Amino acid sequence: MKKVEVIKAHEVEVQPFSLDDFTRDDEKQNMTGNISKKELKQLAEDIGLSYNEAQIMFAKKLLNAYLLGK
Repeated sequence: MKKVEVIKAHEVEVQPFSLDDFTRDDEKQNMTGNISKKELKQLAEDIGLSYNEAQIMFAKKLLNAYLLGK
């Protein structure tokens, strides 16, 4: 049987999500390229999501801005 430790909410430290905490330096260099609409469409189809052109364009702009740090 495992021991469970109960803690209070004020004892938990909360930090914002940082992509740098989960990627290596060589992966960061590969992420600096632009994402194409074709890649986004293929990804959406692979995971079974429905989409339209407006959603693809929004996702492309958002991801490219995020990955390029703008």
